[in-house]
Amino acid sequence: MTVYFIGAGPGAADLITVRGARVLAASPVCLYAGSLVPTELLAECPPDARLVDTARLDIERITAELVAAHRAGQDVARLHSGDPSVFSAVNEQMRRLDEAGVPYEVVPGVPAFAAAAASLKRELTVPTVGQTVILTRIAQQATAMPEGEDLATLGRSGALIVLHLAARYVDRVVDELLPHYGAECPAAVVAMASRPDEIVLRGTLDSIAEQVKEAGVIRTAVIMVGRTLGAEQFHDSHLYSPARDRHTC
Repeated sequence: MTVYFIGAGPGAADLITVRGARVLAASPVCLYAGSLVPTELLAECPPDARLVDTARLDIERITAELVAAHRAGQDVARLHSGDPSVFSAVNEQMRRLDEAGVPYEVVPGVPAFAAAAASLKRELTVPTVGQTVILTRIAQQATAMPEGEDLATLGRSGALIVLHLAARYVDRVVDELLPHYGAECPAAVVAMASRPDEIVLRGTLDSIAEQVKEAGVIRTAVIMVGRTLGAEQFHDSHLYSPARDRHTC
């Protein structure tokens, strides 16, 4: 039997992939992050499915549930918010399943930063303006950041910075990025992206912190800072250019 790590998407229940929904509908056991995954998705589970909210479970208890279901001959849908590839705490679960000899697969989902970009109606990469996106977080109460991945260092690139898990510390984010991006650099914050209670804030690096505080945003948000957020004058990409030779690969 198999454990399926499924990206449930950023919040809207209909942003789960078709593959994810099919696996969910066929799995007699579902472990889900109750504080983040929309409960509407649980309606996709079989009527008699065992549903386990992992919001208050530690890694050992979660692993025990996964292993027990496998040994009982049951597939398991392990629902994670967003996409399992970033900030999902999937690695430590997979490592333990490897040790227990339990097979697993990963079903990708829509990440929060992609849903935030959609809400902003922005492409994060813009020809001749910015072609690099840095996905990161800051060190606070959670796991420390590796050496060289602090904001002051990453900011030197001038690339678009996308910060997860940092809305509570927006003042610190602004202070560390100001020397590299400048006060007038476009900035945005999207909280609860794709959900009915979504909050979208647009401004500059100099103004965004005050907006975040006034809106009361402290969690489930993505902070974006970079020139591509405000790009209006830029060259068209080569992809659809009339000058491109479309007879060659």
